[in-house]
Amino acid sequence: MDLTKVLSVVKSKKTGFFAAGVLFGTAGIKALSSKDAKKFYTNCTAAVLRAKECVMDTVATVQENAEDIYAEAQQINEERAAEAEEWEAYAETDEAEEAEETEEVSEDTFKEVAE
Repeated sequence: MDLTKVLSVVKSKKTGFFAAGVLFGTAGIKALSSKDAKKFYTNCTAAVLRAKECVMDTVATVQENAEDIYAEAQQINEERAAEAEEWEAYAETDEAEEAEETEEVSEDTFKEVAE
């Protein structure tokens, strides 16, 4: 095979591909800039804006619920802390009373042993 024949075939293929690309590109630009295409783009953009609004409403609802949950959790923890303090105070009072009773019993026992 002759090298010039191979190069001319490759050159003509490349030229053909380039011409086809220019043709399709020009046709594509015409199609994309038509009234129908503009209407389609407008409708798609409107749909995206509606979807965005819906998502933002959902996000706002989720944030409100999260704030409510957080506030209720804080309240529960405060109530538990108050209950724990009450139990500690009760336990200290109970221990003090037991200590007094033990001292009284010890004193009575000491008096009985001493007599």
